[in-house]
Amino acid sequence: MQDNNSLPNKNKSYLKNIIHSSGFSSFSSALMAIFLGLVFGFLVMLIAAPGNALAGFQYVVLGGFNRIADVFYFATPILMTGLAVGFAFKMGLFNIGASGQYTMGMFFALYVGFMWKLPDNIHWIVAILAGMIGGMLWGFIPGIFKALMNVNEVITSIMFNYIGMYLVDMLIKGNSVMYISDKTRTKYLPASAQIPSLGISGSNVNLGIILAIIIGIILYIVLQKTTFGYELKATGFNKYASEYAGMKGKTNIIITMTIAGGLAGLGGAFAILAPSAIAGSSMTYEPINIIAANGFNGIAVALLGNSHPIGIIFSSAFISHIQRGGTLASLVGYKPEIIDVVIAVIIYFSAFAMIMNSALAKFIKGRLEKMHTAHASEDELEHTDLDKVSDNNTKEAE
Repeated sequence: MQDNNSLPNKNKSYLKNIIHSSGFSSFSSALMAIFLGLVFGFLVMLIAAPGNALAGFQYVVLGGFNRIADVFYFATPILMTGLAVGFAFKMGLFNIGASGQYTMGMFFALYVGFMWKLPDNIHWIVAILAGMIGGMLWGFIPGIFKALMNVNEVITSIMFNYIGMYLVDMLIKGNSVMYISDKTRTKYLPASAQIPSLGISGSNVNLGIILAIIIGIILYIVLQKTTFGYELKATGFNKYASEYAGMKGKTNIIITMTIAGGLAGLGGAFAILAPSAIAGSSMTYEPINIIAANGFNGIAVALLGNSHPIGIIFSSAFISHIQRGGTLASLVGYKPEIIDVVIAVIIYFSAFAMIMNSALAKFIKGRLEKMHTAHASEDELEHTDLDKVSDNNTKEAE
């Protein structure tokens, strides 16, 4: 028969294992960062316009629920760029070039959409794959510099953001099939090149969000359940030890940056190939020499999700949610940039995740130890009382 007294100890041990797990640490730090960021954002609103602070804050926190389809649509590209940054970070690389890879992927997708005549049922699929190839090319080059010449990937990838942006703008402006000069933007893509819509009226949400989530899950399986993923993470932890163990560090660097670039390129393809809420139209690109913001938003998403593919899926949805709510805050007199302040503070606190994890873990550990000590004292008193009763019974029997 199982001792009932052992059950609380088993429950405490199970709870302790959860608390000390890396997943719990990441989750708790993300929640703390979000909470502190929202509190700071509310204080900024309170200073800017005290009378509308509560209404504006409600829009920020809850407004996205009224535009849930748009939340998923805008989450799609930052989910992919977040995966691009997070995947490279697992290898110990900081892929700050997601914007350039995103833009190059978008151009490759546009080129196939406009210039290639393909059957309707595969045109959009080929365009997506072309976007992935464009991003892979723009990730491969910094990977080569890093692996073969040990050039810091932060420097090369951020330089390639500008090179990619200017190059794409130049190529689009020089292509009369794609570009409408008097409107300073590209034409609408043919219907065959557009990603199938999910059929939600008044929204651009499409099959891209489902594909992006599936890619995130596949990435998690590759990193956690395969030898290839283990080698990548081992190289990221210590490239010298991994090379001593027979792993190909330089090859892994090139492969990692290429895959990361492909993920960001897919983000660009998903963004530009999306059907518009206006029937018969699509997304368009305006070549105005500005680096794509979605690449840098991906860095924020990756940091908040602790570079974990599943965490990045949820953090992209959250960032998109408060961005949609932030646009509604203008209804009560706030500038949309207020949400950028909130996101910036959230990411700032996410950067101190280890400190917050340590403080939270120490607090919970102290509480558990006090509970354990109190429970042990109660058990000791109970056993002492039972011993006294037993001794009294023995004396009476004698």
